[in-house]
Amino acid sequence: MNRDQKAALVEELAGQLQSAEAIFAVDYRGISVSAAADLRTRLREAETVFRVVKNSLTERASDAAGVEALKPMLEGPTALAFVAGDAALAAKALNDAARSLGTLEFKGGLMDGNSLSADDVRTIARLPAREVLHGQLVGTIAAPLTGLVRTLNAMIAGLAIQLGQIAEQGLVTGSAPASEAEPEADAPAEPEAGATPEHEAAAEPEQAPQESEQPETDAAPEPADEPKEE
Repeated sequence: MNRDQKAALVEELAGQLQSAEAIFAVDYRGISVSAAADLRTRLREAETVFRVVKNSLTERASDAAGVEALKPMLEGPTALAFVAGDAALAAKALNDAARSLGTLEFKGGLMDGNSLSADDVRTIARLPAREVLHGQLVGTIAAPLTGLVRTLNAMIAGLAIQLGQIAEQGLVTGSAPASEAEPEADAPAEPEAGATPEHEAAAEPEQAPQESEQPETDAAPEPADEPKEE
């Protein structure tokens, strides 16, 4: 590998160090080529890239990316897992391969800019997957809300039952008491004694007063002088 190729590789590694969600460093001594290929396939499902690079080049990339905390882990044969997806799945895949193969000892790692020890990486490997954690979190948040809804429904149902019982006892009706009820608009007011209802008065003809005042012409006419015969 010439100088230009090394420079390009360092630049590529620096970009991966900066963009990775987490970085796990492992000692890969004793792993076979086929086992390494299987591990890469499993890690690919967790959006993780498994790379074996010379420590000198990785140190230069660490300086370029500003992640000097990784440099103490670069002693002896070191492979790096660049995690872009679920860190728990990636750590679990590495841990399962370490137990089955008897190799791949954790050296540590980085996550969110914080250094991780080998025990920290093993602890992450025992965590549930991200989707499982999300489901548990949603269930934890939804449980109190469900209990609150049930309590409110029970209170509303109890109030409805009590109101129904009160209504059956006649303590609550749909109308106001008789003493406070307003008179119905359609019921006619009782006329006072001696008073003539307005509609009856209106029905009488206007000529009624003339009955008491008879015109003089109705009286017996005085006999007129009969014409004298000539």
